[in-house]
Amino acid sequence: MEQERHSFSGKLGFVLSAAGASVGLGNIWRFPYLAAQYGGGIFLLTYIILAVTFGYTMIMSETALGRKTALSPVGAFAAYGNKPLNKAGGWINALIPMLIVPYYSVIGGWVCRYLFAYITTDPEIIMGETYFTDFLGNGKAQIFWFLIFILMDLVIIYMGVENGIERVSKFVMPILVVLALIVMIYSMRLPGAMEGVRYFLIPDFSRFSWMTLAAALGQMFYSLSIAMGILVTFGSYMKKDTDMEQSAVQVEIFDTGIAIMAGLMIIPAVFSFSGGDPEALKSGPSLMFMTMPKIFASMGGGRFIAIIFFVLVLFAALTSAMALTESCVSTMEDEFRWSRQTSTLVLGVIMAGLGTLSCLGFNVLSFVKILGMDFLDFFDFLTNSLMMPVSAILICLLILKQTGIEAIEEEVMISSAFKRRKLYRFVLKYLAILFLGVILITSIANAFGLIHI
Repeated sequence: MEQERHSFSGKLGFVLSAAGASVGLGNIWRFPYLAAQYGGGIFLLTYIILAVTFGYTMIMSETALGRKTALSPVGAFAAYGNKPLNKAGGWINALIPMLIVPYYSVIGGWVCRYLFAYITTDPEIIMGETYFTDFLGNGKAQIFWFLIFILMDLVIIYMGVENGIERVSKFVMPILVVLALIVMIYSMRLPGAMEGVRYFLIPDFSRFSWMTLAAALGQMFYSLSIAMGILVTFGSYMKKDTDMEQSAVQVEIFDTGIAIMAGLMIIPAVFSFSGGDPEALKSGPSLMFMTMPKIFASMGGGRFIAIIFFVLVLFAALTSAMALTESCVSTMEDEFRWSRQTSTLVLGVIMAGLGTLSCLGFNVLSFVKILGMDFLDFFDFLTNSLMMPVSAILICLLILKQTGIEAIEEEVMISSAFKRRKLYRFVLKYLAILFLGVILITSIANAFGLIHI
């Protein structure tokens, strides 16, 4: 029996859900680090230009493909024939979130642990040099907090698109913005913080380099949830009368705004703490779980700010995990004709299994290395460095060679004026695959230590 397609209630539901998908850990722990390392204001300017050109083009392409076919990625590709490239494109798009969400949820568990610690533990203890590494070395503790995080995620998904994802996004996203504003204002008022604000916001063109462009391209790719199956899935839930172009612009603004706020939360605080040294800003877990606790411990009222910060990070992690999980569940519903409840439970088992491997890769299974990486780093490399750029290239080829740009444009214009139509056509035809090739090459080179992003 054909199942009725889920849908968002309207534009606001789509925008906040898609923005929630985009606003994740990449905005908070990767964007500030890259901005500090690659020129501050000039990195920010480069990122914004890329977001409103290449990022916009990919958001429109994936959303339109989803709404036009009313299917998740596998079905959307298959709608244009069962050619090998179509099958590959569809299943790569479907598998990416299935591989990302388990290890992403492990990091979500770390966030839960730190939030709980700041509520119950002396901040001086949390800032200790071995606090984070001791936690990583405790497999049982990691698995416990990981399971707490995926339970929150799966309960929301089980509730459905409108009653789960949309309702939670409408509640969480405004709170996330308010919390970000509180931390940002506090950070900017610290002694010496304005030097960091100027570094981050004022472009210095002498700092621009090829690596600035490459780093901004990679960050924009991850930050906007491109080529993860999410936008195709969310597009399939979009009603025909929802203004697609306006929605895409609002997602861009929301995502970029949060990234800027993250920069203004973290870079001024690090500048204040380090005496103005941007090199003190570390990437990834080191920033979130080692550098920031030291900064919080040095602040007046640091415990209160730390709690607000980790609630903010938890909301960002949870909204992204929801979107990744929903893409997987949608694929299972479409391809296997399973109910939402069955799909959610099966995915929960997969998440628990793969996520547990990532948890144990830092302790019990630390002797197991794949290409010299632990399980979490390997899954990150496989999805971010290899599968996502390839997935995006296949989406572009599908539109250019099979659906035709005109068909996508017609889908957009059902509900939108498509004011940037000429820009969309130019970027898709002449720049998108080139940009994606740069992302693919630099991501692989970075993963193998040939360059450092």
